[in-house]
Amino acid sequence: MSRIGKMPIPLPSGVRVQIEGNTVTVSGPKGTLTREFHPQMQIAVEDGVLRVRRPNDEQAVKALHGLTRALLNNMVQGVTTGYSKVLEIVGTGYRAELQGKTLVMNLGFSHSVVIEPPAGIQFEVNPRTSTVTVKGCDKELVGRVAAEIRGWRPVEPYLGKGIRYQGEMVRRKAGKSGKAGKK
Repeated sequence: MSRIGKMPIPLPSGVRVQIEGNTVTVSGPKGTLTREFHPQMQIAVEDGVLRVRRPNDEQAVKALHGLTRALLNNMVQGVTTGYSKVLEIVGTGYRAELQGKTLVMNLGFSHSVVIEPPAGIQFEVNPRTSTVTVKGCDKELVGRVAAEIRGWRPVEPYLGKGIRYQGEMVRRKAGKSGKAGKK
């Protein structure tokens, strides 16, 4: 058995799961998520616990077993606690602000970068620490939006300017080495 796939997923109070064929809908206090899974995976709710079973021991089915369980667990966690990614903006003149729900960033371009949040995503900006927080209940969507924001100005290795994830280590490179006393 898959070590990940065989673990049951406990359902906290306030979380409802609907299974229709191979489509699973999980709803909770933070929102509702729906996902379609591979038809060979057998998903069932038993005694307040979500279980995933596989029909045989083929290699492809074994891989799907752990994947299905992990995706279901992410859905349950997302509708109960939610997910967030924090991005730090480093650089002179680089800043971000919210205009309504829209994120507007000045990143050294001749124009401002405007990002509309997709459905289910909220932005929080702390101008004091130059951080942008991306929040939502869908782990995949939160990561994708954070990567899109980071992609506008990735961290460069010489001065360390750009947008980075909180806690990300940036390998710095040495710049030009000038020769002293050259005539």
